[in-house]
Amino acid sequence: MKRPIALLLLLTTLTFSGCGKIREKIPFLKKKEAVVATPAPAPVVVVDVPKPAVVVPPDINMHAAVMVLCYHRFEDRPKDSLAINPVEFDKQMQALKESGFTVISMGDFLAWRRDEKPIPAKSCVITIDDGYRSGYEVAWPILKKYGYPFTMFIYTNYIKGEPNAGGQSMTWEELGMMRDGGVDIQSHSVSHSNLKDKAGKWQALQPNYEAWLRHEMVGSKLKLERNLGISVKAFAYPYGNHNAEVRRIALESGYEAAFTVYGQRLAHRSAPDQLGRYAIESLHPKIFEDALKMSGGGVGGGESGGAYVVAPAASSMITQPLDNEVITNGLPVIKANLATLGEVDAGSVEMRVSGLGPVGVKYDSGTKTAEYVVTKELKEGSYSVFISAKVGGIKKEVKWSFTVGPVGGVPVAAEALGAGKTGEDAPVPKVVPKKKKK
Repeated sequence: MKRPIALLLLLTTLTFSGCGKIREKIPFLKKKEAVVATPAPAPVVVVDVPKPAVVVPPDINMHAAVMVLCYHRFEDRPKDSLAINPVEFDKQMQALKESGFTVISMGDFLAWRRDEKPIPAKSCVITIDDGYRSGYEVAWPILKKYGYPFTMFIYTNYIKGEPNAGGQSMTWEELGMMRDGGVDIQSHSVSHSNLKDKAGKWQALQPNYEAWLRHEMVGSKLKLERNLGISVKAFAYPYGNHNAEVRRIALESGYEAAFTVYGQRLAHRSAPDQLGRYAIESLHPKIFEDALKMSGGGVGGGESGGAYVVAPAASSMITQPLDNEVITNGLPVIKANLATLGEVDAGSVEMRVSGLGPVGVKYDSGTKTAEYVVTKELKEGSYSVFISAKVGGIKKEVKWSFTVGPVGGVPVAAEALGAGKTGEDAPVPKVVPKKKKK
């Protein structure tokens, strides 16, 4: 009886007292506190970050030299400067091999200039302009025989079905077959107009000169890309003609290379908007001979007994000031790159300036540049520069002119100061072999 009575008393006490207090006093009635587990520290993950790979640039052979050949039509009986006999063309392709040239693609040429891959020390690029069917029917089989890659420079208005198409035009289907056969296709403008002409039939269709130039260069690029599914990166100036604005827009249009028809040895850092080509034709075999030697120059180039045309001063023969340029600095640096002349005898280089006579020219064999810094201020007027040098034992002379205009004044046309035409309209500088004294 004692135990039930004690239990009854306990329950009564709990009723009138705070149960919390009683629990604190009676150990077995205490509420057990939840044990909060201390979280284990997160495991430390050690990530082995690979070191960035060291990119070793390829040995691109900075000293390699390239010559580019330009052809148009292939006919059994050539009647003009745009054609060549197929048999002769075949012999020329064989001559490239015998002369130690490696024919490379336009893609390889551009990759070399981007420092992406090397090319052989003595390389050649073959190009065919306009889009005549003979390029498809005659030249392509010959080039296949030698395994030579080549480029077709197409002006889009001449393709079958386009405004300028004729009986010798290629079709889009034929161009597609050439593309599928590995032939490179690039742009030669829309209408094949002289891009230096600011007025004409096609120019009148655009609001201004610049808009027309963009139409010619961008329009042809986009049309070829859209119709053939290709990437167009090179441009050939129609007739080889260009000026500062044409060159600027060519580069702005996305072209990596723009070609003239003034043959020259091309180097890794040759100006991308003034790359010379040897325009080959049956009527002037000397041009191909010059090409094999990477010497000479433009159409009709080579020593043929008369005046020896090298190139406009603003293209392959780079001069400072430019031929017939108007400058305002009376103390200019006068220089010219003589690379297009061939292997110059460094000790034979001389310079004369009208009004000054012989001057102390410095010649850098590495850059092929002859340079003189004027020390006595030149007066306003026209000046002629003469540079002579021995090439292969023959003394040759280059001449060009420039004009010093008013300092701080409004630019003055060279004609107003007694000079010839300005800028890209300047006449071609001539290299004349010196006659030996008897």
